[in-house]
Amino acid sequence: MRLTPSLGITVLFLFLAASGLAQSKKQKELEAKRQRILTEIKEINSLLFKTRGEKKSVLAEVEDLDLRIAARENLIRVTNQQANLLTREINTNLTTIDQLRTELATLKEDYASMINKSYKSKSQQSRVMFLLSSENFLQAYKRMKYMKQYTNHRKQQGLSIQQKTKELQELNESLIQQKKDKQKLIEENRVTKAALNEEKKNQEALIATLRKDESKFATQIRDKQREANRIDKQIDDLIKAAIAASNKSSGVKTTAATAKNTFALTPEAKAIATSFKNNKGKLIWPVEKGRVLNAYGTRQHPQFPNVRQTFNGVEIITEPDATARAVFKGEVMQVQQLKGANKAVYIRHGDYITIYNNLASVNVKKGDKVSTKQTIGKVFTHPVTKRAVIKFFVYQNTKKMNPADWVYRM
Repeated sequence: MRLTPSLGITVLFLFLAASGLAQSKKQKELEAKRQRILTEIKEINSLLFKTRGEKKSVLAEVEDLDLRIAARENLIRVTNQQANLLTREINTNLTTIDQLRTELATLKEDYASMINKSYKSKSQQSRVMFLLSSENFLQAYKRMKYMKQYTNHRKQQGLSIQQKTKELQELNESLIQQKKDKQKLIEENRVTKAALNEEKKNQEALIATLRKDESKFATQIRDKQREANRIDKQIDDLIKAAIAASNKSSGVKTTAATAKNTFALTPEAKAIATSFKNNKGKLIWPVEKGRVLNAYGTRQHPQFPNVRQTFNGVEIITEPDATARAVFKGEVMQVQQLKGANKAVYIRHGDYITIYNNLASVNVKKGDKVSTKQTIGKVFTHPVTKRAVIKFFVYQNTKKMNPADWVYRM
């Protein structure tokens, strides 16, 4: 089927409109993402760069800058995506405007032709003579119907011109705003890039300091890792002992396959475990305000490739004297004073366990039932650096799990 020029323009306009709606939705998603990153940068600045007089080790300064640099690079990437999408939207609008102008010109030409014909036969006498000159009644009826249709068509043409003119004006206004938005994004990116370049220079200077005494700093990192491994072993041993004690006293029948390092679950415990599992990716953060300093997993140290670090949970920096809170309802399985460390609270959720380590004080005791968001203690704040870091773990029985898979937007 061959499309008429007017119908072809209308189909193209509908296609461009649908494309514009899809791009607008994507633009909103990118803007929401950009706002989240801006909030993240504010939190990083608040938690890690609050005062210039903070006493930090060179390693801590480099790690803090790593966090902020990564956030800024992410911001630049998302802003570039927005600017590129705006470019496509502007091009789409320009195409639509050209098509509307073509359609408007065609409509005006047709309308002018109709007006001209109407003017030539506008007198009432001409219309009457047109009807009276009919050869029969049927022809007169058809001519009268034609004149009525012609009048309606002329009216519709006038309304269509008004509508197309309005659409053209709105598109022009939208185009002007889009160009302003794009220029604003470009300017914001320029400022962000300048700040990023400055931070990278500062980081390079700090890394150069590290390189001068690489063996000393590498030893510090390895010592810190050995200490973390020692604490992790204490946690593992406690969980195994708790499972054995729970299974012995629960009265639930266990088999040889399930008795070892696996909770024997009562119907109530099974329900809690299922509920916990169903909330994977939706759990609240263990502190109200915080950023992940060290994520779960094993990796090479960014400055010392020969040094590997393992984190069985996540380390979250938060505000000084911040309170820790339960991420889900459960029962306090243990409150532990770790050797060479601060306090830790273990909360059991069926066969899942969440652990909140590096607490200065604790508000709960073993056997307490806790609810989601309930305060369980205060995070330890280092008296010299004024940094408050909570170490958060998620286990299923004795299996270590990545907290980022469980906590919302971690």
